[in-house]
Amino acid sequence: MNAASHDPDEIWSDWKDAVNMTASELSDWLESEESLSVGQKDSENDESVGHSSGRRIVEILRTKRADLADDDVDHMRKVVGYVHRHLAQRPSKEDLETSKWRYSLMNWGHDPLK
Repeated sequence: MNAASHDPDEIWSDWKDAVNMTASELSDWLESEESLSVGQKDSENDESVGHSSGRRIVEILRTKRADLADDDVDHMRKVVGYVHRHLAQRPSKEDLETSKWRYSLMNWGHDPLK
């Protein structure tokens, strides 16, 4: 996806490709110790950026497309960019199922083993 893209249809399509977890799957995941164990922590509330993003992704997944606000679409664009960049950093020798790489992607709504 073009990072500067503002075409809502293109953003929606890229979002649907990048976020492959359902709202309930992601919500359950965000409650796990594994989810809380990864990511860069926000100094204000000790929650990782990815974990906070995951909570926002759950809200967006539960919102009808027609009801999405501009800031929702901006976050969707951010999520797509993160998932694409992080997928390119796939570890070569690590056990992917229990890797911090996978856990971090899952906080952003993408399970690379799906």
